[in-house]
Parts: sequence; C-alpha cells; structure tokens
Amino acid sequence: MINADLLSEIRGKFAHVDACPFNGPRVFFENAGGALTLNSVVETSARFAAIPDNQGRANVASLALVDIIKEAKAAASDWFNVTDGQVIVGESGTELLFRLIRTSIAGTDGGVLIGSTVEHPASCSAMSYWADKLGRDYCRVPHDDTLGLVTAEAYAKVITADTKVATILHTSPVTGMAMDLNAICAAIRAVAPECFIIVDGIQHASHGLVDLEAAGVDGYVVSPYKVFSRHGYGVAWVSDRLTALGPENLINGPEANWEFGTRDTGAYATFHDVVDYFDWLGGQVGSSETRRGRIEDAGAAIKIQEKALTDAMLHGTGNLKGLAEMKDVTIVGGVDNPAREGLVCFWAETVPAAEIVAALNAEGIRTHVRKADHYSGNILNPLGQSAAVRVSMCHYNSEAEVARFLGVIAQVLDED
Repeated sequence: MINADLLSEIRGKFAHVDACPFNGPRVFFENAGGALTLNSVVETSARFAAIPDNQGRANVASLALVDIIKEAKAAASDWFNVTDGQVIVGESGTELLFRLIRTSIAGTDGGVLIGSTVEHPASCSAMSYWADKLGRDYCRVPHDDTLGLVTAEAYAKVITADTKVATILHTSPVTGMAMDLNAICAAIRAVAPECFIIVDGIQHASHGLVDLEAAGVDGYVVSPYKVFSRHGYGVAWVSDRLTALGPENLINGPEANWEFGTRDTGAYATFHDVVDYFDWLGGQVGSSETRRGRIEDAGAAIKIQEKALTDAMLHGTGNLKGLAEMKDVTIVGGVDNPAREGLVCFWAETVPAAEIVAALNAEGIRTHVRKADHYSGNILNPLGQSAAVRVSMCHYNSEAEVARFLGVIAQVLDED
C-alpha cells in the first residue's frame, strides 16, 4: 500500500482533493463519474487556451505546437504500450467509440458483430445502430450477473469464424469489475483471427495498467476526464489495419487521417501531463529506467492501493464494520471478487439508494446513485433492482476517508 508520506505528496498533485469549490470539505468517492484533475492539467489548459496559433503554419509558434503534439503522442504510445498505429483525439470517448465501430462495421462485408451485455451504451449503441442500418447480425454475449463481468469462456461460446467486429468493455463503471481482456481477445482470435476488436477502456484507465501489445486489439478508447485530465476530448489508439479500412476523410485531404479540423494542442498536452504523472509515480514506487517500466510500476502500485481501500470498505477498518458485515446489504459482483477495481456498488433492503446517497452527501461524502436506466439497466434489471449506490475510489483516496464513509453509512443504515 502507498505509505502516508507518498500519499500526501500524491494528493498534493490534484485539485480539490478534499474540498468542493462549491460546498466545502468533502470526501470524493465519485471517481467513476470523473476522477480528480491534476494541478498540472489545470495549468497546462490555461496556458494553451491563450495561444492563438494553429498547427501547420510557417512560423515558430506553429512548429512548436506540432512538436508538442508529436511528443504527447509518443508519451501516450508508451502509456498504451504500442509501437505502431495512431494516437488520436476526438470530441469524447463515446464519440471515438462510435467512429471506430462505424469504420470497422462499414469496412467489412457481411459476417457477425459481437458485443456483451455488460457493456456501457457507448459501444453497444454504436454496434446496434450500424448493425440495423447495414443489415448485419449483432449478438451480445451474456455476462455473469453474480460476478458482474463477462468471461472469455462466454465469448468463446458465441464467436464464429465469420465474426467481423467485436467489442469489449475493459472495466464496468457500474459493477467495478475488470474483464480479462487478454483472455477474451485470445478467445476471439483463436476462432476469428481477422476480427476487428474495439475496446472501451474508459473506466479501466485510472485503475490498472493498459497493455495493448499484450492484448492485440485494433482500437482502445479512453476519456481523459476519468484519468486525471479534463473534459472536452477523448483519446484513442487505432491500429494500422483498422486505419486501412478507410475512415472518413476530406476530399483530396491527407490519407489515413482520423482527425477533422484543427486539433486542440492543449488536449494532447494535458494527456502528456497524465502520462508524466504515471511516470513520476512509478519513479516513487519502483526503480525502472524506462518510461514504460515506470508506468508499469505505477499501475501495480495503484492496484495494490485500491485493493486495500476496497477491502477496508467491504471488511471494515479499526472498530468499524465493513459493508459486507452490515445487515440487509448486498454487494454487486459479490464481496471477494478479484476483478474489482476501486469500486464498490451496493444496495440496502431497508433504505433506498437515492436516500443513502443524499444522506452521505449531507455529511460531505460524495457518492452516486446508479439507476436501472439506459446506462445501468443492463446490470441492475437482472438483479431485480431499480437503483444501487456506487462508491468509486482512486489511489489518492485514503483509508481515513473510507473510515469516515463507514462511520456515516452505519448511522444511515441504523447499524448497532
């Protein structure tokens, strides 16, 4: 677990770590809705917002912006662990998933499209829309309601040789469980080696290592505001063979180009800040001499820290009972689930989820209610629940904050 001195240094790198700018001191356990923002990102955003120049001009400022983007792409490539393909930015993670999925489906003839029932609508909506428009078969692999995830074995039962496009959710923002991405990709490739695989990595990005060389996918998408940057853009890596299908381009414009219009240099620069943070953290917890090695060390430390936090929330800390010990509380995905990444989702039979969230908020603890709507109904409806409480943490949260949560929730649920 990250020691107290390092945790204090980590927390000092983030804005509004323990207080809301609108209503004062609070514990931030709503990281799945958007992680805290690095102070460096705030500074970088302001600096680049003031620059009037665009890329592609014959002046020093323009050339500098081009270099900044090039350096940011190289840093992002290390973070994704790729040596080819393209790093691109777009409007949002959802928009990029739609573009990558649209290009994959439109660029392949016939065959089957595969997804899963655990997925966020950002990917399954795009798959469903284009399957309907282009007359393609779309099959969704059922997830395990008890575990809150979909397995490689479940994919293997559905994959056929004519599967052309497959989508995978790396981590669920509702259950908090990570899929075994490498195993699912291997199951797909074993039967349909030319299948295009697009991954929604939006929830996973802040909680665990991204290793696309090991996974062997064709597209991976993140939303930077969920991994310590800001709103207003998405980042994706796209394989060369996906690009070869031919994304939309301007007539007579550059080929193999995914980005329309002038890109925000500040978007690239702030994602570079994110990679720099992982690089720095890895240097504090490990001894690697390469940026990728330090990123891997940071990922390992993050997973250890977040497991300690979720274990404390589930099993208690000090003399405080954990959620798993409280009467009438059910944990989505089960209590001791090794796939959990920094998130505990639960409901109580005695108090509605919305009331729990409101009571916690009144005591300065920010959580979120997930309702059985178009975002979370795929998870909650099979469990017979209309809503659940989502408590989402990141490595910069502390065990003291977990203890604060447990003390308040015991009162809300009238625990003795």
